[in-house]
Amino acid sequence: MFELFKNSRKILGMNSRNLEFIRPYNRLKAKRLADDKLLSKKILKKNGAAVPKLIAKIKTLDELENFDWQKLPHSFALKPNRGFGGEGIIVVYGKKKGRDDAWIKADRSLITIDDLKNHIRNILDGSYSLSNTPDVAFFEERLQLLKLFKPYTHKGIPDIRVIVFNKVPIMAMLRLPTKESGGKANLQQGAIGVGIDMATGVTTTAIIGKGKFIEKIPDTRLSTSGIRIPYWKDILELASTAQEISNLGFLGVDIAIDKEYGPTILELNARPGLSIQVANLAGLTERLKRISGLKIKTVSKGVRMGMDLFGGEVEEEVEEISGRKVIGTVEKVKLTGKDGKTVEVEAKIDTGAGYTSICTELARELGFEKMVEEYEKITQTYADLKDLPKKERWGIYKHLPDITSTRIIVHSSHGITYRPTIKVNISMHNWLIPAKVAVIDRSHLKYPIIIGRRNLNKFLIDVKK
Repeated sequence: MFELFKNSRKILGMNSRNLEFIRPYNRLKAKRLADDKLLSKKILKKNGAAVPKLIAKIKTLDELENFDWQKLPHSFALKPNRGFGGEGIIVVYGKKKGRDDAWIKADRSLITIDDLKNHIRNILDGSYSLSNTPDVAFFEERLQLLKLFKPYTHKGIPDIRVIVFNKVPIMAMLRLPTKESGGKANLQQGAIGVGIDMATGVTTTAIIGKGKFIEKIPDTRLSTSGIRIPYWKDILELASTAQEISNLGFLGVDIAIDKEYGPTILELNARPGLSIQVANLAGLTERLKRISGLKIKTVSKGVRMGMDLFGGEVEEEVEEISGRKVIGTVEKVKLTGKDGKTVEVEAKIDTGAGYTSICTELARELGFEKMVEEYEKITQTYADLKDLPKKERWGIYKHLPDITSTRIIVHSSHGITYRPTIKVNISMHNWLIPAKVAVIDRSHLKYPIIIGRRNLNKFLIDVKK
């Protein structure tokens, strides 16, 4: 960890050179565009880039006094147009039941119309703007959290900051809201920043706040490394497209993944913070120099170059830094079950799945024949548990032989079912993983076992392997 700290000091020492290197590439007109959130989003939308829907804007005190508060949806984000560093943003998650004048914030506290009015007055006065100049307040839709990120984030929506230069995405960081940050994805306010491998979109090293290295999400056992970012190539293409539209030579693009719409641009940054270097244990200067002066004609070419140049370069270094083995999406594993019975199979590695599941046939081979036989009888008798009282549903399963006290409830179009779990030892790359695995019929699937993120804490996943 001391070496990591020295590296972070070295990286931060590069900041002044980086600023000198990039300043000539951001012209005044382009910087003004990035600083004006409403204008930049209008232009991005006009050019086909996804942005959150604008609900309303308030430019003057008269407009504030005459504003129709009832047209606001149950959830929304209130932002200053020229704000910076996440200051002045209020995110509302729902309407207070029984009240037309109050909403609920991330910390479960109430915010009333009078509170919103006072906050908007401060925005109009320029309290949160770049030079304390008068500003505009606006409401936009609150994006919906992707299920993958729910265990890793506190209330707010995570985003991915991508640094783009010369159409090439050169560095990226996943920003995770925390309780300390008040549900905002801003490191200066206490959020988590996690470096991302540019080739694979898999997270590596993490910091919290202003630079403290961490390995797990606070108050959980969830590893910050090994998270596979969905829509990775789409995110890089969207970031590169934003640079092309904005004419900013050096740009930080903040992109969130909405549950319904996918990658969506939150805002552009002409002066992005440089904590991203610490999270990636790499300086920007070297990467900037590698692509400076190159003629990159298309967004797709820029993205390919960024993935090739700055991703998957040093797997051994990643393993050394993180203390975790880099594995692929399919790995050979050895399973040990009842009475020492062992089976070697190929397993699908999937961080999108919470639990590890094995096929009923594989469970039989591992010595759990009687449990599988009884389980199959139950599933044939009770195709859908919703017709049973809740108190009775687990009762028909809990007497199965060899199962643990843990069970997984599954809701699907076919109804409600339970998946019993058994204890199995998984050996992978010389690591022994004691696991509770769910049993399910996977005969129609390619792999007899899928290993979920609960059993992947010792590994990083490279989707190209």
